Amino acid sequence: MNISSRWKQRPELSTWGDFGPDDQLGRLNLLTAQKVKEGIAEVQTGQTFCLSLPLDLPGGTAMNPRRPPPQLAATRRGDNANMTYPLSRDDARLSDIICDDSVTLALQYSTQWDSLAHMGQWFDVQGNGEPEMVFYNGYKAGVDIVGETDYRGGCGCSQGSHLGAKALGIENMAQHGIQGRAVMIDIKRHFGSERFAFGYAHLQQIIAADNIVIRPGDLVCFRTGMDEAILAMNGEPDMAFLNSHFAGLDGSDARLRQWVHDSGVVALLADNPAVEILPATPLNDAFFPSHPLHDLCLFRLGVYLGELWLMSPLADWLAAQQRHAFLLTAPPLRLPGAVGSPATPIATV
Repeated sequence: MNISSRWKQRPELSTWGDFGPDDQLGRLNLLTAQKVKEGIAEVQTGQTFCLSLPLDLPGGTAMNPRRPPPQLAATRRGDNANMTYPLSRDDARLSDIICDDSVTLALQYSTQWDSLAHMGQWFDVQGNGEPEMVFYNGYKAGVDIVGETDYRGGCGCSQGSHLGAKALGIENMAQHGIQGRAVMIDIKRHFGSERFAFGYAHLQQIIAADNIVIRPGDLVCFRTGMDEAILAMNGEPDMAFLNSHFAGLDGSDARLRQWVHDSGVVALLADNPAVEILPATPLNDAFFPSHPLHDLCLFRLGVYLGELWLMSPLADWLAAQQRHAFLLTAPPLRLPGAVGSPATPIATV
């Protein structure tokens, strides 16, 4: 363990310092060239599956009022919309018709990656009894991850225009590359579509039944069936139905938390909007995270989370073939300073 200048003590069940005092990749360090080769070795047919929902789903803002759906617009050519624009308007000799557009996009609206800058915690990094707002490996709010408002100490002061994740941003993930061996945990096939907290015992039951092998450096996918429901709702999500059905990981399950720590997995990916079930059971009676799996993965371990992925067509195909492993290629946008990103993952089987 490498002690950083940013912290003197690290949280329990964490990898802070394990990959270097200034590491910004977390468990992504375990996604090595050998792991890419392991993923390639799982390819038998060359068939591919798109694991992304259409980027305008789930639709509206019912699932998250802070994340509006994408808005497409034409770029401008002077006062004119640069969409189906005939260049003959400018020069009668030109035959080209031009289309060019832009998008206003909440980066975590649909199929997405969470970066390690997405969620931090109050934690006493200096061991002096004074918790600070910090993120993975002790990177600090207001210093390394900067918002327009400084909320430390209840200030609520403006921090100016130099905003974004100066550390732990999604561009680190993109530059490293996301490609390797992935495995499918098919919750729907084994437990149906009812809502419940999926814990360690459920995981081990599926692993044993499907003869699944999970190795350090793997990417682990969870199919609950929510993706099928979202697609069927066609942009008008029925939140009463979605909130009363489908499993989510139990981030408060001590044995599941220990398994995530011990397994060496790089990412947990699901077809639901948080990977974990919310609201969660509190970890204690005092001061606790609202998202205990996010706390464990993003804040402590440097394990990445992928949400609202399209898992069902792939999961059904794998089950029919009595397989569980495949090559996953899933780069985020290389957008400096962003804390999340849309994803268009591809599974190759």
